[in-house]
Amino acid sequence: MISTATPPQTTTTDDDWWRSAVVYQVYVRSFADSDGDGTGDLQGIRQRLPYLRDLGVDALWLTPFYTSPMIDGGYDVADYRDVDPMFGTLADFDAMITDAHAHGLRIIVDLVPNHTSSAHHWFTAALAAGPGSPERARYLFADGQGTHGELPPNDWESIFGGPAWTRTADGQWYLHLFDSSQPDLNWRHPEVRSEFEDVLRFWLDRGVDGFRVDVAHGMIKAEGLPDVGFSTMTTGQRQVELLGKGRLPYFDQDEVHEIYRAWRPILDSYPGGRMAVAEAWAETPQRLARYIGPDELHQAFSFDFLDATWSADSFRKVIDTALAEATVVGAPTTWVLSNHDKQRHVTRYGDGVEGLRRARAASLLMLALPGCAYLYQGEELGLPEVLDLPDELRQDPAFLRTGESRDGCRVPIPWDGELAPYGFGPAGSELSWLPAPALWRALSVTAQTGVPGSTLELYRTALRIRHVHPALALDADGVTWQESEPGVLAFSRSAGATVLTCVVNMSGAPVLIDGYGQPLVASDELTEQGSGRLLPIDAAVWLERR
Repeated sequence: MISTATPPQTTTTDDDWWRSAVVYQVYVRSFADSDGDGTGDLQGIRQRLPYLRDLGVDALWLTPFYTSPMIDGGYDVADYRDVDPMFGTLADFDAMITDAHAHGLRIIVDLVPNHTSSAHHWFTAALAAGPGSPERARYLFADGQGTHGELPPNDWESIFGGPAWTRTADGQWYLHLFDSSQPDLNWRHPEVRSEFEDVLRFWLDRGVDGFRVDVAHGMIKAEGLPDVGFSTMTTGQRQVELLGKGRLPYFDQDEVHEIYRAWRPILDSYPGGRMAVAEAWAETPQRLARYIGPDELHQAFSFDFLDATWSADSFRKVIDTALAEATVVGAPTTWVLSNHDKQRHVTRYGDGVEGLRRARAASLLMLALPGCAYLYQGEELGLPEVLDLPDELRQDPAFLRTGESRDGCRVPIPWDGELAPYGFGPAGSELSWLPAPALWRALSVTAQTGVPGSTLELYRTALRIRHVHPALALDADGVTWQESEPGVLAFSRSAGATVLTCVVNMSGAPVLIDGYGQPLVASDELTEQGSGRLLPIDAAVWLERR
């Protein structure tokens, strides 16, 4: 035993569900299509709720389903209080959340407060009203530089590539840290703050259990809109590469915390443990930790865990840092391996057989750690990134600006059948907004259900154990690292005399795992050496000792 990290102690109540929940991210457009138009929808989710219940997750996070031109997959919102017709109606949402709660599943919805769609009625009014108008004050309009204002107001760049400013017909410029169809709101304007507080209440009144806050670090921009002093034109690098290396004047400003201190009482005023999780990037773990606390947000994603390289040293460093910060802020860590913005971890870890083997091991590592785990749809099937989508089918706005695309992780997941789109829609439907590759036939839900050793059954087994094992409970002891060979992670968690040990072999040779107890679940088949058990390379196992 060489180190111990103890999670924050709490009196366990139903309101604490988010502290140890397993949350399944549903990319609505690509999960299940109920009407055969090739696009996933709310009724499709409703029909598949039994699958998610049986998988063993506790909650669903739904990507935006609001009224939207869909320039950025729904993260360009035109109406925050309605459902886009491509996904259904408010009545469909109400029916889905009622059924989800009946299945014991909670619902987290995406909130996009940094920017609206350019089709939002506020922005169309701002364009019509002209410079200096109250309508423009809701956004970030500014005069340009140069003799005739022909140059952008500063050197800020879009996260999607290119300038973060677009000039209007009357000569002013408006800020968009993402696509030009996503104008940034002015969060120093009291009307903006009041509007989103009302949006929170609108969805909480409909039974929503929580919010994932998109670009939670971005709403406040530095006074005076100062230059970054670092531009693609002068350095050959993009400003976005400064994320995590230095503070940008448009991200992680101190005033952003005033917003969350106003939101927390609203969440707390509703019963059942309503919560919010931040998609936030900050210069240091200490600054990221500021988003979490009893007077701000409940969680923030640990993207360092997602970005860890496949090595014991990398994961150990990330885990130790995250657990130390969790102790400081009094809230558990939120772990994630993949999401709708990142290449699937099967491919990040090497793709093919090697990538899948490592991804399965990483899932057991994540699910054994104290805190909340977020799964991305299809990772329980072992889906790789689709790397060969035809350019003409890609819809990510970043693709046109940088050549980089997130579409490969958004391909609709396979449910059953021999031909694409593998049961994505109703029987006989051949439509799918992005095509699934032929190799996914063997990875469908039906193809893996009941098959010993399949990735789906591995997830089902691990989630079942996680729910009932005392050493993995919210109030169990934290992580105790065990002495191990180079390239091997081994840690234990305990509840009384019951100890569960997770061993992950990232070395180049099989390792003996005797002495840790009896195996409960393994990501790969264990082998025997004399009287001992061997854990193969790129594999993980949970073992129990009582």
